[in-house]
This record gives sequence, C-alpha cells and structure tokens, in this order.
Amino acid sequence: MDEVTRGARALVLCPDIRTLRYDLDARERLEEAQGLALAIGVIIAHSEIMPIRQMQPNTLFGSGQVQNIATQCELHECELIIVDGALSPIQQRNLEEKLKRKVIDRTGLILEIFGERAATAEGRLQVELAHLDYQQSRLVRSWTHLERQRGGFGFLGGPGETQIEADRRMIRQRMSRLRRELEQVRKTRTLHRERRGRAPWPVIALVGYTNAGKSTLFNRLTGADVMAEDLLFATLDPTMRAIGMPGVEKAILSDTVGFISDLPTQLVAAFRATLEEVTGADIICHVRDMANPAHAAQKKQVMEVLADLDVVDRETGDSDIPILEIWNKADLLDPDRKAELREAASGQQAVIMSAATGSGMDEFTTKVAEMLTAKAKEITVTLSASDGRRLAWLHAHGDVIADDDAGEGEQGPVRKLTVRLNPKELGQYESLAL
Repeated sequence: MDEVTRGARALVLCPDIRTLRYDLDARERLEEAQGLALAIGVIIAHSEIMPIRQMQPNTLFGSGQVQNIATQCELHECELIIVDGALSPIQQRNLEEKLKRKVIDRTGLILEIFGERAATAEGRLQVELAHLDYQQSRLVRSWTHLERQRGGFGFLGGPGETQIEADRRMIRQRMSRLRRELEQVRKTRTLHRERRGRAPWPVIALVGYTNAGKSTLFNRLTGADVMAEDLLFATLDPTMRAIGMPGVEKAILSDTVGFISDLPTQLVAAFRATLEEVTGADIICHVRDMANPAHAAQKKQVMEVLADLDVVDRETGDSDIPILEIWNKADLLDPDRKAELREAASGQQAVIMSAATGSGMDEFTTKVAEMLTAKAKEITVTLSASDGRRLAWLHAHGDVIADDDAGEGEQGPVRKLTVRLNPKELGQYESLAL
C-alpha cells in the first residue's frame, strides 16, 4: 500500500460500537476524526458514522458494511480509508485486501500527524519510538509507510516476507537505542527543570485539549510566532518564553502538546518527558475551548492525563499546583452564553477571554499575578547602603513596599526595606544573603 500522502482523497469512518461507552457522542467523534484527517493534509471526500452491534474479529465491520464502504470508495473516488478507532493488525490487513485501498486507524493517523509536526531532535526521537512501538505488532507488508522523507523511518528498505524476523530484530534494536537516547534527554530536561526551580522565576504551564487556543494565547502573551493554526496538534514540541506580569518581574511561560481523547498508549509513554514540564510548574493554566459543544468531555480527558502525571488526585480532582481555567474563544459565543459563563466563573478559579481578539487579557494577567503572589511573604531587612548587590536584587525581584533611611551603622548609612517575596524569591534571597 502507498504511504499517506497530502491531497489524498479519504473516506472517514467513525465506528459507533453499541457495547462501548464513549465520552463524546458519535457526531462529535466524527468531527474530531475529520479534524485529525485535515491536520495531515488529506481531502475528506466523504465521512459517516458506522453503527456496530457486534464487532467482527476479522474486519471489525460486518460484511454488508464492508461492501457499503467499498461502494462509497468507488462513488467518491477515495484512495484512503480512515477508521476512527483501533484496528488490530489482522483487521487492518483484511480490510486493505477486501477494499484494495490503504486503511489507517486512529492511532496510525495521530502518529502520522506527530511525525510531520515534530520539529526538535527530541520530538523526532519520541515520534519514531512511538511509531516503531505501534508498527512492531503490524504485518511486515504494512510497514512500508514508515519510509517517509520526514526522516528517521527509512531503515527498513523494502521489507519482504522472508525478512520478517530480521526486520523485527532491527526494530527492537532501534527501539532500544531510541529509549537510551530519550532517557538521556529526560535526564537533561530534569536537570534544566531543577535549575529553573532554583531560579527565582515562577513557571506557568499552558495545558488543554488540542486546538483549544494554547498557542494563540502563548503568542499574545510573549509576542512569539509559535505555530497557531486551526488544526489539531499544531504544537508538539514544548516552547518556553520569559514574560512579565503585574507585580511579577519575570515568569517562564510553557506551551505544551495538546491532549486528546484516546491518545495512543505509545504516545502517552513517549511524550511523558514533554508533559513532565507540567509537573514542575507553579501554576497550570487549563485553556478550554468553550465554543466547542464537547468542552466538558474535553476537560475530563485533560484531567485524566494530569492524573496520569500525578498532578491532580484522580478521585477528588484536587491539585498541589494551583490550576486556573481559561475559558477561551469567548468571541465565538453569543451574549446569553457569555452571561451564563460570567455567572459560573464568579465562584471558580476561571477567566473568560478570547486569545484571538485579546478580550479578557487584563483580567487573565491580573489573576495569574495574584495567584503567583498569593503565597508571598512580607519581610523587613536592614542593609548597609553600600550593599548595592542585595539592594539591587530586592528591587529587581521583589515588590518593595518601603525603603527608608535607618540612620548610620558601623559601615555607613543603613537602609530599612519592607519587601514582599514569593517562596522562590525568598529562598533565592536567603541563599544570596549567606
């Protein structure tokens, strides 16, 4: 079968299996599947929900449905079939043989998107590991779509049936090497995070469902030019920038990969190092697309991922790290819905805003600054006027409430300062004072 190519005409199918429970209804799942397909650049020629009363072990769909899929492919000239669900290797092979077209499931589709979007060396390592983990259980004949120009996957070189064991051994060896390289990346990232932890600057992590508007908010706050498009998974590699806020001289803002329902288990493991940035944050800003009818289900998915990272308690939803909800895309809501949200937000840690238009930004920055300084302590220090280093540090990093002349000391004039410092700044000052 040919690889997934941009511009290919695709038939998008959403299996609705009666025996399974879903967080999203079938129509919402189909729309999300279409968004994933558009993110990889294919043309959606036709899409539909496929009710399934009983899963068929060989093809997932019943024989009549397979025939209907074949008819739709002919009618709409489709060369690719996207199934928004998990297909076993046998099901994928049988469907490809019966339909004479490439078939890709949800996991394979998300991996294709990630493979295109990963921009850093670390991102490419993570994607390749996840891709190989997924593909090692697939039949050799379906491995050829790994041979992509995007790099990193071209080492199998035209696999054939007689090469199956050799290819599997090569994959295992390659995965072992990738895991070692990623472990080194994880150690380096941990060191960087510890170094940031010793610095006086707080870290603000943006999290949220994919396409909720995190990168748009990131760009508005930092003036950066991070990819922010109306596409699922526009951001893959974590991006960090320094920003200033009222009462906070400097903070580090971190944009993270978007979460999604039924994220492939291979990617949850492979991207754990990326998501671990969230665990070291001082504040988590959960960006939500309130214009999406499925925003409640999307929040549930995000909280489940945060629970996997031990950031929130799975039972209570409580977190040691303060979480501020950003109710985004207010510009797409009608006045009545906005009024409802304003009433609901009054009793919660939530801000209504639009990252696209900038409305609500002042309230957002004020709220974040309040949360960052909530644990700040007021201290009074007496320093020699000649101790320029510590005086300058306190003025630069703290909120100086008073700076008074305290008379003469042994070494000359003395200053008495009352300063508000958050816990990180206080620790930094104490180490500076030693």
